[in-house]
Amino acid sequence: MWELIFVASRSSKTKMAKIKILIVDDDIELREMYVEIFQNANFEVVVAGDGVEGLDRATKDLPDVIFTGIVMPRMDGFSMIESLKKTVMTSGIPVVISSHMGREEDNIRAAKLGVKDFIVRGTTRPIEVVERISSLFVEAGGEYELEFSPYAKDAQKLAKELNFQASYLCLDCNEKLMLKLKLTNPKDRVFEAKIICPNCGAVVK
Repeated sequence: MWELIFVASRSSKTKMAKIKILIVDDDIELREMYVEIFQNANFEVVVAGDGVEGLDRATKDLPDVIFTGIVMPRMDGFSMIESLKKTVMTSGIPVVISSHMGREEDNIRAAKLGVKDFIVRGTTRPIEVVERISSLFVEAGGEYELEFSPYAKDAQKLAKELNFQASYLCLDCNEKLMLKLKLTNPKDRVFEAKIICPNCGAVVK
């Protein structure tokens, strides 16, 4: 049996229940922009202006995810995350950082704190921010079967290199083969792919 790994397009959408997000940032204009964007994406949005307020809102509202800046008055983003980790109720809430500088040392510190994603402002479109945060809630293991044309793009090249029928018809029942995808890494949209027969269940080897 052969398998291949590929990364799906970021434009793919996932239907999900409403997710509660806590946005923590002292930049009012930026915060309001993200409030609108996430609300339009069917998120329930809670906001805070700094780490102290963010810690309070996280404890009271118990959001599904926290999207926070780093440099803020009273308490910065890292100090807030460290405080969240010390409390049982909030220790498991996934955190995504929004960095306006994108410093490597900040990225390393974020990874050590278990931050789920490190997003650099100015290099990531707002809609991609929504997609990256949404991907945290897509469960691994989802499976999909897709039809494709045997003559589209590199289909013939693939058949030749992997030594199976160029017609993409099942050798056992002559049914048209399909592409079966299994989501193995939701965050990066990584799939395991197989060519299968939807009729008899045969897998191209």
